[in-house]
Formats: sequence, C-alpha cells, structure tokens
Amino acid sequence: MSIAPSFTLIGGPWEGVFQRLVSQAERSLLLVSPFIKSSKVDQIISDLRRRRVEQVLRVTVLTNIHPGSILGGSLDLEGLLQLSEHLPKFDLTHLPSLHAKVYVADERMAIITSANLTEPGIGRNIEYGVTVTDRVVVAEIRRDFERYASLGAKITSTELSGLLAETQELKELFQKAQRTIRGQAARSFRDKLQVVNLRVLRNRASGKTTQSIFCETILFLLERQPLRTTELHPLIQQIHPDLCDDSVDRVIDGVHFGKKWKHHVRSAQQALKRARRIRFAGERWHLVSDLRDSTERLDIS
Repeated sequence: MSIAPSFTLIGGPWEGVFQRLVSQAERSLLLVSPFIKSSKVDQIISDLRRRRVEQVLRVTVLTNIHPGSILGGSLDLEGLLQLSEHLPKFDLTHLPSLHAKVYVADERMAIITSANLTEPGIGRNIEYGVTVTDRVVVAEIRRDFERYASLGAKITSTELSGLLAETQELKELFQKAQRTIRGQAARSFRDKLQVVNLRVLRNRASGKTTQSIFCETILFLLERQPLRTTELHPLIQQIHPDLCDDSVDRVIDGVHFGKKWKHHVRSAQQALKRARRIRFAGERWHLVSDLRDSTERLDIS
C-alpha cells in the first residue's frame, strides 16, 4: 500500500491545487494574503454555495488594507465586502505588516506559497510553494496565524462598507490628479519610461541570445509535462512578457524582442530537437528522458 506524502511541492499555475484546498474545508477556511481580488472571492463563494456550507463554515481572512494596494487595484474591498455579506461566519483582520500567503482548510490541508489570492497569483504567475497534509503541522500553521491575527485589527462589515465608500472617493480624486498630467510632462514621462524599458531589455539581452533564452524556457516547461506548441506559446509569453510583445519588434544589440518571438520559439525547438534534448511524439513535445540527467552540455547560443 502506497502512502501519500505529507508535503508536496507546487509551482504555478496551481489553480487546481487551490480549488482542492477550498473543497476540503468543512469547518473553517483561513485565507492569508496581502492582495485579494474579487474574481477569486467569487469562485470561493460559488464553491461554498455549491457544497451548501456557506452558512456553517468559518472563513477568516488576514490581509493588509493599504491605500496603495487599493488604488493600485491589487486589493478589492468589494470582494471582502462580498464575503462579509454572503458568509455569516466571516472574520476580517487587517495586519499592516502582512506579507505571507497561506491558505488552510480545517486541519486537513495547508498551502504556504508566494502567490496572492488573485487571478495572476493563482492562475498565471510563476509562483512556488508547498502543500501540507500532516494534521499536526497543519494545526500548528493555523495556530500561528490565529496568533498573528490577534496582533491585527478586526474589521466589521459596517467598517468595511464605510472604508469602501471612502476609498471610492479617494480613487476618483486620484484619477483626477492623474488627468492633470498633460502636455510636456506627459510626453517627458512616456519618453523616460521608454528609455527605462529599453535599458531593462538591454540587461535581459546581455550575454544571451533570444534563442538561448527560449531554449532554456522550453526545457523548463517540458520538465513538468509534454506540451503542444500551441500550449507552449502562452506559457512562454507568461514567463517572458517583455520578450513576447506582439505589438512591437525591437532589435537591441543584435537581439530581437517582440513580434517575432514565435519564430524564435520555433527555432529554439528545432535546435533542441537537433541536439536530442526534446522530441516530437504525436501531438506534443517531450523531453528526451535518457538525456535528462546527462552531463552533455548543449551549445544553444
């Protein structure tokens, strides 16, 4: 009889793992995240309603209600208000110094991760973490964060509603302030932003060709599972959005960035195939397993 490990490593995107954690919560769900978006809140509420546990499940949220996060759009007070309106046993705590991202279902399962409770954090970004199913350890993680929560400020639904109204006015004032940046100031800002972007891209190009970057990325992705080319493209673009900008093509120090990125991915695939690092079987690209642990080095520059 095989025994499942108590600790499992997870990388992003890891939405299925998060959904499994939420589905296991029967008595309590702890959500610790500085950034929280309404889209993920909607999914949680939908799951709890589907399982008919929204009236009995205690949902505790620890977050950092920082004006900068609200103005920047990384924290949705509307989502927190939804939780308070739909879940009778909802608790919200504001922890100004919070940076941890931890999710706990009962004493069944915990996730410690770099990912915020947002669509990019759970569904798109390159994140990393560990799931824990050892009940003793899960209980200890829960106790730790309940202790942290005691250091923060409890926010009632009434206070949250008032705060939402205040921040909506603040957003309007912020947008008006932004609209006053016109003319020469706006042009200077855009020009400087372009200079900075080019400087960052130049650093990316230093010492590597576009092909070598894509070769390394393809190997990284295929280590996880075989993939079609059409599946590789969006994953590569998520990892290298600066190299895979469909709207522009730049050549910096002889390195291409932008529109031609899919051509460079294709060239990288063929280089890896010639070097017998990957193979095309059926519809998907696979790592050549007998070379995975080889000391043979590949010149992909």
